[in-house]
Amino acid sequence: MAEFRRETPRLTLRDWRKEDWPRFWEVTNTPAVMRWLGGVADDATRAGARERLQGYARDHGHTFWVVERHEDGGHLAGELLGFCGLKRSNAEGERVEGMVEIGWRLRREAWGHGYAREAAEASLDEGFARFGADEIIALTVEGNIASRTLMRRLGLTRRPELDYTDPRHGPDLNPVWVHSITRDRWGQRAP
Repeated sequence: MAEFRRETPRLTLRDWRKEDWPRFWEVTNTPAVMRWLGGVADDATRAGARERLQGYARDHGHTFWVVERHEDGGHLAGELLGFCGLKRSNAEGERVEGMVEIGWRLRREAWGHGYAREAAEASLDEGFARFGADEIIALTVEGNIASRTLMRRLGLTRRPELDYTDPRHGPDLNPVWVHSITRDRWGQRAP
């Protein structure tokens, strides 16, 4: 299978390389970044995440890809910013299980510069055009206002009938709120 690579004006989304993992965890496994994701990950959690991300790419052709800033002299030029991309929802027994899900995780220094939106727009384009999704979901919790705001800006709408409780987390990370966008709605958005 050919390596995935998607360029945007400021970013590259691409497949993972072995050397990406230490830097990814260094810049994203922090209390601020992991606040809404279950907290700072230990060795076993990091190993499991790596295995899952590699499995999504192998099994479905897409994953949460590495997001890098172009070497263009801009803010965080040439740096690994985090990840953004697509996977199949693994919420076992929930109505969203198996649906195409978009997700992102960027280092704290990358927040507020539009990188997450730029990467998410590219991922949604890929999800509908390249991977043939009819609908793409995104997951968050009530307190994660930044992610909810980005979902709204991307055109995703809240789907409370799909919300669920994740047994791995306590009440501060539950219920999981589901948002979605269809291929038709994505195609109708203003440029």
